[in-house]
Amino acid sequence: MPTAIQVGTVLIDDSPLITRFFGLECEACSGSWSVVKLLDGFALDRRIHAAGWNFFFMAAEVKVIFFGALGTTKIQNALQRIMAKVRPQNFNCLEVTGIVAKRFLGIPYATVSAHSRHIQHGWHLDGAEARQLSQRATEWARG
Repeated sequence: MPTAIQVGTVLIDDSPLITRFFGLECEACSGSWSVVKLLDGFALDRRIHAAGWNFFFMAAEVKVIFFGALGTTKIQNALQRIMAKVRPQNFNCLEVTGIVAKRFLGIPYATVSAHSRHIQHGWHLDGAEARQLSQRATEWARG
C-alpha cells in the first residue's frame, strides 16, 4: 500500500476501462483497490464531468477507530477495514475524508473516515443490483 494516504485521497476499485478512459495514473493499494495519483476528489470530479460522466458522492460516512499514534501502517490497516465495510455496496471509489488524531485519558487514538463514491455514465445512480453486475463484469475482464 502506498505511503501517501491523506485527506482527499481517492481509491478506485481498479477497472481498466475507467482508468484508461479518464487517463488516470494509479498505484496498487490493496487487493483490487488502487490509489489515484496526482488527483484529489475535486480534480477527479472535474475530469469525470468534462467527459460527460458522473462521480457520485454517498452521504453515509464510514469510520474506523484505532488505538495508538498515527502511522503509515495503522492508517493502511484502517483503510483495509473501511474497504471491507464498503465492498458489499459495490461502489467503485472511496474518498478519504478525515484522519484525526486524538487522546482520551492520555491514550492516543485516531479516526479515519471515508465516503463511498461511484463513477458511471448517466445522471442517476444505478441500483445495487446493476452495480453488482458491473462489478462482476469488471472482475471477469481482469481474469
